[in-house]
Amino acid sequence: MLTRKQYELLMFIHERVRESGVPPSFDEMKDALDLKSKSGIHRLITALEERGFLRRMEKRARALEIVKLPDNMAETLRPATTRSQAQRMSPSRHGRSGSVTNLDARGAGSPRRSISEGEGSVNVPLVGRIAAGTPIEALQNKVADVAVPSGMIGRGEYYALEVTGDSMINAGILDGDTVIIQEADTANSGEIIVALVDNNEATLKRLRRRGDSIALEAANPAYETRLFGADRVRVQGKLVGLIRRY
Repeated sequence: MLTRKQYELLMFIHERVRESGVPPSFDEMKDALDLKSKSGIHRLITALEERGFLRRMEKRARALEIVKLPDNMAETLRPATTRSQAQRMSPSRHGRSGSVTNLDARGAGSPRRSISEGEGSVNVPLVGRIAAGTPIEALQNKVADVAVPSGMIGRGEYYALEVTGDSMINAGILDGDTVIIQEADTANSGEIIVALVDNNEATLKRLRRRGDSIALEAANPAYETRLFGADRVRVQGKLVGLIRRY
């Protein structure tokens, strides 16, 4: 089962090739899917390759070949063709469904779509709680599995954490959210990370590098930025998305 964005991209490429004989550019695909960066297109194309729908041909510009089309996909997934249609499909904050937010590690993003029955998903281990405030505890062992839309997951290893606290609310991360983390031991300044402080306390914060020091920055003016020596902070992963229940 393809995610909605994977389906939209596959159909866009298919229609463009059928009309002109030439696949669209990455900029055209980005604009057609209303994405902010081409990195999202790269992830979607990789996912479609892995599922056997697309093939990239080396050493050729715009070298994308449609290998196959999904069976009966048009009956089960109808792509949103405008921003307003996509917004109408997003769940209400007062509803009882769940929503998925795709974020890059800088925390930019908003709820894009609801999790629907039958949508392709993968299980990611929920390994404990993480404080979006004063650090409270280190990562624990797996306590459960969380079903995550497959379109959110790329290469690498992932885990999930339940958020406690409100220090990242201005980055769209609320108390009770489940954040999806890609395992990593390095990160760029400005990215939202899971940081392990003094090998004892874990926290979800924005990383800022200040010379030989590391600042863990909240996204809530009620919380102060905390400054540590570089040897006191270890990167445990980078934020890629979150799941919120209503």
